[in-house]
Amino acid sequence: MSRTVDPSVPPAGTGCAECDAAGGWWVHLRRCAKCGHIGCCDDSLGRHAAAHWRETKHPVIRSFEPGEDWFWDYAENAYIDGPELAPPQHHPEDQPVPGPRGRVPTDWADRLRAR
Repeated sequence: MSRTVDPSVPPAGTGCAECDAAGGWWVHLRRCAKCGHIGCCDDSLGRHAAAHWRETKHPVIRSFEPGEDWFWDYAENAYIDGPELAPPQHHPEDQPVPGPRGRVPTDWADRLRAR
């Protein structure tokens, strides 16, 4: 697992890097267990966590949501056990889901259903 997880690397931010760069929004956040990249989940329009895996070959993610501590291995298509990662373990608790505050359209659920 040491080739796919580095517990010493902190998260790279508090929101999806690609959505933030584009002024977009996300549903849930995922953290790369190797490099700390924060990407949006597969329920989000951008699916940036999965895109990060395809681009970097870093297969293991951890939920970056408060109260969740599960790991997912894209290569194995399965939940796995993982070590404690460097803090913080989740995005700020005052950050809404979907988020971030001020960028989520009022018709966000319709947009997800329409894709």
